[in-house]
Amino acid sequence: MTVVTELHTRVGVAWRVLQRVPDPEIPAVSLVDLGIVREVREVREEGDELLVVLTPTYSGCPATEAIASAVRRELESAGLGPVKVTRRLAPAWTTDWITDEGRRQLQRHGIAPPGPAPAAGEQVVRFVSRSPTCPRCASARTESLSEFGSTACKSLHRCMACGEPFEHFKPI
Repeated sequence: MTVVTELHTRVGVAWRVLQRVPDPEIPAVSLVDLGIVREVREVREEGDELLVVLTPTYSGCPATEAIASAVRRELESAGLGPVKVTRRLAPAWTTDWITDEGRRQLQRHGIAPPGPAPAAGEQVVRFVSRSPTCPRCASARTESLSEFGSTACKSLHRCMACGEPFEHFKPI
C-alpha cells in the first residue's frame, strides 16, 4: 500500500511540476495545458525511472527537442529523476487536447483559441470562412490577414472593431 501511495505521489508531483513548464513557442501556456504531455508514469523495471510521454503539436515541430530538454531539466531539478522522455506520434496531437485553462491563457495573451477540431475521418467543407473572435475586445468582426502567423499552427487576423492584429491558433 505504501509503494502505491509513493508512486502516485511522485507522479502527482511530476504533473504539478510540468504544469509550470511553458511551451517555448507559446510561453503563455504550459505543456500540460497545451496537451503535449500525454502520460507520466514510473517504470520500476528501468531503475525507478520517471517516464514522460510527449506528443508534439506536429511531427516536424522544431521545438520538440527544447520541450524534451525542459521537461527533463525541470523534473530532475525537482528531485524526480532519473527521467526518460519519449515521443508518441499516434494518435496525432489535436487542438481538442488544449485544456480549458490553456484556452483561457491563449485568450488572455492575445491569441484567439481554436474552435473544436473535426472528428476523426470527418471531412470539413466550409462554404463561408469563419473568422475567430477578437481576443482583446470579443468582437466577431475580424478579417484574415495571413494563413500563417509566427508559427505554422497559427494564422494572423485583424479586428475590424478595435483595429488590433492578433493570432489565431488553428484547429487541427
